[in-house]
Amino acid sequence: MAKDHRVFIGHMRDTAEKITVKLAGKSRQDYDADENLRLALAYLVQIIGEAARRVEESFRDAHPEIPWRQIIGMRHFIVHNYMNVDEDRLWDTVMMDVPKLIIMLDALPP
Repeated sequence: MAKDHRVFIGHMRDTAEKITVKLAGKSRQDYDADENLRLALAYLVQIIGEAARRVEESFRDAHPEIPWRQIIGMRHFIVHNYMNVDEDRLWDTVMMDVPKLIIMLDALPP
């Protein structure tokens, strides 16, 4: 039995919020100096990508305003390049894309 897409959308939303909380008041210098923060953010981005992957394809197709492929692709990028994660790309994702994602997810129908 397939899970309701709302469960996975909720996981994405909750995890994106965790990212914004962890980044509150943080600068790029803080990020570069804090390995635990970098690891936590990489893990949280992976969770968002995995949850996005589990959203039914028909729902993803019905909501092209969400960049599903890019979200899932970022998860794959981090997992498969774990030894060489591009810190600039991850920083840009959590600083620019995640706040936008929260707004897009909040706009989805229940």
